[in-house]
Amino acid sequence: MANILVIDDDRPIRSTLSEILEFEKFKVSTAEDGKEGLEKIKANSYDLVLCDIKMPKMDGIEVLEQSLAAKPDLAVVMISGHGTIETAVDAIKMGAFDFIAKPLDLNRLLVTVRNALDRNELVEETKTLRKKVHQSKLNDIIGESKAIAEVKEMIAKVAPTDARVLITGSNGTGKELVARNLHQNSERKKKPFIEVNCAAIPSELIESELFGHEKGAFTSAVKQKKGKFEQAEGGTLFLDEIGDMSASAQAKVLRALQENKISRVGGEKDIKVNVRVLAATNKDLKKEIEEGNFREDLYHRLSVILIEVPALKERKEDIPLLVDFFIERICAEQGMPAKQFEKKAIEALQQFEWTGNIRELRNVIERLLILGGEQISAQDVSTYVKG
Repeated sequence: MANILVIDDDRPIRSTLSEILEFEKFKVSTAEDGKEGLEKIKANSYDLVLCDIKMPKMDGIEVLEQSLAAKPDLAVVMISGHGTIETAVDAIKMGAFDFIAKPLDLNRLLVTVRNALDRNELVEETKTLRKKVHQSKLNDIIGESKAIAEVKEMIAKVAPTDARVLITGSNGTGKELVARNLHQNSERKKKPFIEVNCAAIPSELIESELFGHEKGAFTSAVKQKKGKFEQAEGGTLFLDEIGDMSASAQAKVLRALQENKISRVGGEKDIKVNVRVLAATNKDLKKEIEEGNFREDLYHRLSVILIEVPALKERKEDIPLLVDFFIERICAEQGMPAKQFEKKAIEALQQFEWTGNIRELRNVIERLLILGGEQISAQDVSTYVKG
């Protein structure tokens, strides 16, 4: 049963609205002025507020403003016998759900009430979905092995800080997932998470990609462009495969980390940036430093915290959990019924070296779900998986 508050200094209006709404099976409370109404809003939980504009002690616009400051998702419908288009527009701009003029039209009133309550349900559903999405992202690091537990513990300690993190590990181990978890558990989670794959961008374009460029900076620069540092403002910039970054780009990234400033390609103005930088690589950066391919000073700037993501062969006890996770995820994506893996099939999967790590395991599970029998057997693994 929805809980509705009616705020109006006119007793007959309060009584009429109460009778109508109670007849429609709503629970109704009333307040005779804005001050009393605001106190009730702050002290109770209402699904909807119907508020007059012209009232003693505190007018409806002030009630609206202070109510939404205290409870931003509250649905407030403004009512006025002195209504003008300007007043209605102002109320809507301030966050009112709707505006109804007196004398009240019963049908219009009930339609507005139900629309407002429907909106509340959508708001709650959206919150629930966001929470589920957020939780699914945080729970995507599947496993209970000692190796993966250490990674999760490190994430929990480091994420709330602004410390830079260098994430190392072989291809397919889940370095990007670690970076996303660091962002989602940080104070920056509501700001952008921007990813740059340094290995996928040609060396001559990486600086423009990271720092942006001014119009006319080079032949194809037909307009100004913001780079990834600016796009990540207030959030997190994830530099994946940083070991493949060009020497000139390394120098600019180092300056950005030292001074929290960047300059666009072809630009002369310094631009302040507030970005947390996370980096990842599958290379041995210390060896790259010895061979002159990577700047030692940049390495030290990036590696305030080191997180090494274990290879799948180092956490084979996690394979049963990963198989269950991928069965659910893949079957949902493909719209196919879930299949069970026999115990011996799981044991067979645990015998492989998994050079492609988690990425390879996911591909194998998808192949088995598509090609295998109703229940995946060790024979299916032998037939469709080449170790």
